[in-house]
Amino acid sequence: MIGGTLFGYFFKRYALTTFYFLVGIFSLIFIIDFSETTSRMSNLPNYHVAGALLMTALRIPMILQQTVPFVALFSAMTTLIALNRRYELVVTRAAGISAWQFLRPFVAGSLIFGILAVAAINPIAAWGAKKAEALQAEWGGGNRSSSALSIPWLRQIHKGDDAIIGAGSVQDDGATLLDVTVIHFDPQGSITVRQDARSAKLEDGYWLLNTVTETRNGELPRRFETLKIPTALKPEFVRETLAKADAIDFFDLPRKIEVARSFGFSTAAMETQFHSMLSLPVLLVAMTLIAASVSLKFSRFHQSRSVILGGILAGFVLYVVTVLVKAFGSSGVVPPFVAAWLPVVVAMALGSTILLHQEDG
Repeated sequence: MIGGTLFGYFFKRYALTTFYFLVGIFSLIFIIDFSETTSRMSNLPNYHVAGALLMTALRIPMILQQTVPFVALFSAMTTLIALNRRYELVVTRAAGISAWQFLRPFVAGSLIFGILAVAAINPIAAWGAKKAEALQAEWGGGNRSSSALSIPWLRQIHKGDDAIIGAGSVQDDGATLLDVTVIHFDPQGSITVRQDARSAKLEDGYWLLNTVTETRNGELPRRFETLKIPTALKPEFVRETLAKADAIDFFDLPRKIEVARSFGFSTAAMETQFHSMLSLPVLLVAMTLIAASVSLKFSRFHQSRSVILGGILAGFVLYVVTVLVKAFGSSGVVPPFVAAWLPVVVAMALGSTILLHQEDG
């Protein structure tokens, strides 16, 4: 059995490598996102460099959590290759410790990394996305590319008024819409009135439109400072209609699923996201096994770099398949539980099978 000292040494090496990868990816994303933010928003009225730096820092966790599976893959490969090149794994094997034993620190490290990604990175990412969106709104521009809410098209029928409400962007969890267009229809389905407003805020029993231009058939446009549109929509209903599953805090997902069910909405996307986050630590373990299946054999038998590239390709294919099946689960084609867990289980079985074939115990 692997001793505590050796376990701690391998675990420390893996943890440090993972940390260095995270710092490097964080820095790279920061530079790219800051440059893109500056070029896209520098013309906004309230833009300033300090705010752009803050916005970039707030948005990075949302991007960083997408790279977690690859960080786990590359960290395990890098650490194992380094240990092999320094003959530390050779000495470990000579002491009678098999690959299944000295891989335990790496498996434990990937599990802890996955748990931290779910419990820490994901909530911070969801919070940061909302704050970044609010900050951009203060500058005078709506968040049209990375909003935590989808661009809305809402339909309401209230006291004989049939209307659809569209917006360029959203704030306050859907309670405030920006660049709003409201189109009213008569019972025959013909357009009767169009209202364009700078913003619309959902109050108790009505939408409050600001800076409104109203156009009716055969009449000149009229302008209003404010205008009220009666509605039966509730803030909770609008919030659940517009929310993106991957932008919701993991710990808030169960409550969101129950609320969405109470309104009669499909919860497939939220359930798939919930199970995907639950399966993330196991997915990182699968990535670690895939990394081990190529890293160990490469160093011991002096094979070409194509083996390492094969491991990277295998990890990439696993990630693509996971995202693809997740999309099927979100659309309701595949049950959410199956969509989230099936690729992970298959990857675990594949990595374990390859290691069993290569190792003798």
